[in-house]
Amino acid sequence: MDSAMLVRTAAVVLAVAALGGLLMAGMRFAGTERPPSWLAMLHGLLAGAGLTLLLYAGFAVGISRSAWIGIVLLVLAALGGVFLNLAYHDKRLPLPKGIMIVHALVAVAGFGLVFLAAFVQA
Repeated sequence: MDSAMLVRTAAVVLAVAALGGLLMAGMRFAGTERPPSWLAMLHGLLAGAGLTLLLYAGFAVGISRSAWIGIVLLVLAALGGVFLNLAYHDKRLPLPKGIMIVHALVAVAGFGLVFLAAFVQA
């Protein structure tokens, strides 16, 4: 499998994870203190799978510099997601909207770079 196909596949998986993130953010801003655990776990699982596929593509077959920068941003977003989960969701505390927004913005920036590498620059 070539790197372009791997990065495209990862972008699709990350897009599905992003939809889950949008749903959870919408729930939080509508007044729900935290999303259902199954949705948070599915979001993290899909994002982790997309990130793992990107890392495989980067180390096994090579990817563009912009995709690598996207990976770095997605790793930072993942760390923010882990923090949100362990410090708030797992303790059944309301998720802080500010941290959620930063998590989302970093993830969107990373996804945007991966998307450009997958579909525009390819």
